[in-house]
Amino acid sequence: MEEEVKKILFDPTVGKVATIIIGAIIIWIAITVIQRNLISKLKDSSNRYRTKKFSTILGYIFTIVLITVVYSNKLGGLTIALGVAGAGIAFALQEVIASFAGWLAIMFGGFYKTGDRVQLGGIKGDVMDIGVLRTTIMEIGQWVDGDLYNGRIVLIANSFVFKEPVFNYSGDFPFLWDEIKLPIQYGSNYDLAKQLFLDVANTVAGDLTDKSQEKWNALQHKFLLENAQTEPMVSIIANDNWVEFTLRYVVNYKKRRWTKTELFTKILNEVDKTNGQIKFASATFQLVEAPKIHVKMDKD
Repeated sequence: MEEEVKKILFDPTVGKVATIIIGAIIIWIAITVIQRNLISKLKDSSNRYRTKKFSTILGYIFTIVLITVVYSNKLGGLTIALGVAGAGIAFALQEVIASFAGWLAIMFGGFYKTGDRVQLGGIKGDVMDIGVLRTTIMEIGQWVDGDLYNGRIVLIANSFVFKEPVFNYSGDFPFLWDEIKLPIQYGSNYDLAKQLFLDVANTVAGDLTDKSQEKWNALQHKFLLENAQTEPMVSIIANDNWVEFTLRYVVNYKKRRWTKTELFTKILNEVDKTNGQIKFASATFQLVEAPKIHVKMDKD
């Protein structure tokens, strides 16, 4: 019995398995300690998330390296077989490989980060998680009007960053330009209407003018861009039915619907106070009765 126990204890295979188990335990204990004592203390949530993900990937890499080193003396005869198998696996898993490459591009290329609002693969929403193969998005829109969550969680392959455009609503410039169109009757006080709309826009969204201008100036230093007006502005065109005022303003990408509601509410109230100097126009359709038709038939 003792001889059998000694054979098991001193068996090279058992020793290698034990080495791998002990080594893996040490690796993951070290990774866990680093994540709890160092990474968790990072103040920036985005950097903390990325560093934690990267440390987990390092744990897997070190574990694979450990296994490779322990069994390195038995891998020589498998080189050719592994090469042929690797080519077949690469062809079969090309989408997986592309998704992994997409993950590297996302993490180090600045496509987007967790918390950003993006449109990817035809899906628009906020990024919840960036996995090695897939990005998890809380979807907005679809059957819900406005930029509001619809409750559907979507998983999108990271390989889409190489196939389709990536729209980032909250990257280096976390603001959007939005517009509302206001039809005003002919004969209204146009100057008063223009000033009224500008005053309302400055009251509701004017605080974003300076903030958005600072971000835009930073973009101009980073990229080749022309200057852009971040202050509210009003443009006017006259068509067959009314004078159309277009109010353009900068808004936070998460508050488009709220801002538009506030603008319309204040504009309607202020227009009512003008005592008819400004009147909204509407399309009117008049239905005309069809003329009577008399039919006369001759007898043969």
